[in-house]
Amino acid sequence: MKYPAQKVKAFIEASFLAAGSSTEHALLASQALLAADLRGVDSHGIARLSGYIRLWQQQRLNMQPNMNIVHETPSTAVLDGDKGAGLVVAQKAMDIAIEKARVAGSGWVAVKNSNHFGIAGYHAMKALNHDMIGISMTNASALVAPTFSIDRMLGTNPIAVAIPANNEPPFVMDMATTPAANGKLEVCERLNKNIPQGWAQTKEGATTTDNRALKSGGAMLPLGSDREHGSHKGYCLGAWVDIFSAVLSGANYGPWVPPFVSFLSPPPNPVGDGIGHFIGALRIDAFRPADEFKQHMDNWIKAFRKARPIKGQPKVQIPGDQERTIEKERLTTGIPIHSSVMEELDKLSQTLNIKPL
Repeated sequence: MKYPAQKVKAFIEASFLAAGSSTEHALLASQALLAADLRGVDSHGIARLSGYIRLWQQQRLNMQPNMNIVHETPSTAVLDGDKGAGLVVAQKAMDIAIEKARVAGSGWVAVKNSNHFGIAGYHAMKALNHDMIGISMTNASALVAPTFSIDRMLGTNPIAVAIPANNEPPFVMDMATTPAANGKLEVCERLNKNIPQGWAQTKEGATTTDNRALKSGGAMLPLGSDREHGSHKGYCLGAWVDIFSAVLSGANYGPWVPPFVSFLSPPPNPVGDGIGHFIGALRIDAFRPADEFKQHMDNWIKAFRKARPIKGQPKVQIPGDQERTIEKERLTTGIPIHSSVMEELDKLSQTLNIKPL
């Protein structure tokens, strides 16, 4: 079934309000989750809503956080998210980064004591309207084994960069540091499809196409999948995100990051507070005139679009093209929601005593 975007947004907003969120924060959370569904990242949209509510029910997510800067310089800050939804906390962090960039040329905010923040690209894109480059990353619960290991040590730890252009659409890179986000394994499980080779390994370390590999004790693989194809590079990227997001901010890192799912308890003996993010904003005119830069971005984008495709392959795209195409279609035809997700949402509406979707 497909549902109008505004109806999906209204249901998400009503759910957060029913759980005690402020009107402002419910709006911010609904916008972030809707953005994921509109951009085709179905694993991080309304399908995640029940997970946030369950965390709130377990008192692991604070619907009325008192977010505070606990340390800062003119261009940097550490933000304590007070166990708020990362969907809201990360947006607050980007607002701070943008304001610091206005003054210092760049602004960098490390976040601790937060939760899952949805798609990284959404937070990076908030800088675009300010003639700034946005950067966002987050660590996540340990599901990924480092190269040569069977132990889960890192999250899928995404990185996003949003760069404005002039007449062309912005460059928006949003990628996990694994071949796929964990949510895509969940999507494959819902659809009863095998996962591609190279996404995960068994608990013994053998490659597998089982969509339940993680539930059977296995692990996700770093970007590159194996040593011969550069998994050590994916491992390094994931480690970088973990260190910037958590070791720098005072959040939990590595195997101590609390899981998103509520039925698993956070690891004992935490080394920090909650989940961590790292958010940045770069003022373009701190480097060269913004109009000049954006004209050259247009030129860059046009050049890459003209790159000759391999025979039988589609035209070359720039990062963000595919998501923009999906968003345009879904704003017209609606957002597809799988029947299993709808079952969860129906139960959620009963739990929260709100109108069903």
